[in-house]
Amino acid sequence: MTDSARARWRKSTRSGGSGGNCVEVADNLPGVVAVRDSKAPSAAALVFPPHAWASFVAHVKEQRLG
Repeated sequence: MTDSARARWRKSTRSGGSGGNCVEVADNLPGVVAVRDSKAPSAAALVFPPHAWASFVAHVKEQRLG
């Protein structure tokens, strides 16, 4: 399992007015991208291989722009 204590969590710059309904991403961990609910930071995070996360983000951007 990944040591999430060293994770640098960040939110999207577009999440400012969402009332706290955000996800946070940590992409500074070796070999994984971690994702968690910003309302429950001590709960478990989902972890993905970096290529899977990049594919997901690319698909979301494509759907938003398309």
